[in-house]
Amino acid sequence: MSDQKNPNQISIELSDEVAQGIYSNLAVITHSSSEFVIDFIRLMPGVPKAQVKSRIILTPEHTKRLVAALQDNISKFEAVHGVIKETKETGPVMPITFGGPAAQA
Repeated sequence: MSDQKNPNQISIELSDEVAQGIYSNLAVITHSSSEFVIDFIRLMPGVPKAQVKSRIILTPEHTKRLVAALQDNISKFEAVHGVIKETKETGPVMPITFGGPAAQA
C-alpha cells in the first residue's frame, strides 16, 4: 500500500466559532445571471426587525449541487425519522410566537 494521500481529498478546518453554528428560521434566495444569493435570517418573537445572520453567494452550478445534496440528506433523514411535515403557509406568519404567548414590553 502507498502512504500517499488522495490528491482529490480536501483538508477542511473548522474553527470553534464556526462549529457552534448560526440558527436561522428563514431563508431568502435571490439570483442574477451569474450567482445565487442565500440570506439566512433569524426571526425572533416580539422583535419587529429580522436580522440576516449569514449570506452565502454561490455559482449556479454549486447551487444545483447544494440542492442535490440537500435532497439526498432529506431522503436519508426521512428514512430514519419519518416524513418531515410541512406547514401550509408559504411564508412566515407574523407575529411569530413559537407557540407561546406574545411578547410584551
